[in-house]
Amino acid sequence: MKILVAMSGGVDSSVAALKLKSEGHDLIGATIQTWPKEECDAEGEKLCCSESAVRYARSVAEDLDIPYHVIDLSREFAEIVKDYFAEEYSRGRTPNPCIYCNSRIKFGLLLKKARQMGAEKIATGHYARILKGPGGCMLSEARDKWRDQSYFLYDISQKELSSVLFPLGEMAREEVKEMAVGRNFMSAWRKSSQDVCFATAQSDYRDYLSKLGIEAFKEGDILDTSGKVIGRHKGVAAYTVGQRRGLGLAMPQPVYVLKIDADNNTITVGEKEHAMNSRIRVAGFNWLIMEKLKGKMRFQTKIRYNSKKEAASVIPWGDDEAVVEFDRPQFAPTPGQAAVFYDDEVVAGGGWIEEALM
Repeated sequence: MKILVAMSGGVDSSVAALKLKSEGHDLIGATIQTWPKEECDAEGEKLCCSESAVRYARSVAEDLDIPYHVIDLSREFAEIVKDYFAEEYSRGRTPNPCIYCNSRIKFGLLLKKARQMGAEKIATGHYARILKGPGGCMLSEARDKWRDQSYFLYDISQKELSSVLFPLGEMAREEVKEMAVGRNFMSAWRKSSQDVCFATAQSDYRDYLSKLGIEAFKEGDILDTSGKVIGRHKGVAAYTVGQRRGLGLAMPQPVYVLKIDADNNTITVGEKEHAMNSRIRVAGFNWLIMEKLKGKMRFQTKIRYNSKKEAASVIPWGDDEAVVEFDRPQFAPTPGQAAVFYDDEVVAGGGWIEEALM
């Protein structure tokens, strides 16, 4: 089978290519260039399209004797992912660019490029599994639950799942590292690429946003839960719901960001008990096991990548929205992040958190 392997230069994608090559597949190696070349060359080694990332990926492709390409999607990345990232922060939300990039760039545009190059499927080094079900392919958690990345992949369309391979889905991270070391890949000792590729060792996402000159860095009031002004903030884009550090407040008890109001340029803070919510509103669904939510259903639900799955009822509310009611309160559900629903290990679908409800 002819397969395009997305190679970031890291150990995971390198071993994914090695595993497929050992199974006898005809491979094409490819790295997505998400930044203009002059910017990629200047980025640190942890970034996924830096000069060092390309060097690592190319060395693995040469070792495996497979063709290798750098596919320039920097214009599309800017129009789709960067704009989304900036717009969400300007609205007082906390975006998840990895989810957005996966569904629209890696398993969207790159998959189209792969088909143009004659490949039947696309493979990545993500820790997740594709299972066969009665209705077609299903997205499932990886065997290595500590490394599972299915949360970031829920927004891939059900149609495209049949064209996706995750060769590491049944492997533990230790096995992957051992294979890379055994093959003496350069990538075996490379640090993992970081989640937000807008940040470098010298800066972070705030620097990137500030260069855009968006209004989200205008100072404003910090309010307590009664509406009293208790301080000043540095701009709504510099904060996220649930944040405790960096607020610049001298309070007798730790306080957390509870609400970001971009329209009024205010941030509301309160103690941890005020950050606990049992109900959230979710919209913009991508369902993988059904076409649409037609009635109340029970799922195990994650509201952030590193959180545990929690039991919840998902109740339709409007055309493409639902209210999620958790069996027990959750800490700081964050608008802009994803709520992902699981049926045991299978990803049922997910949507974007719009607001926490009282």
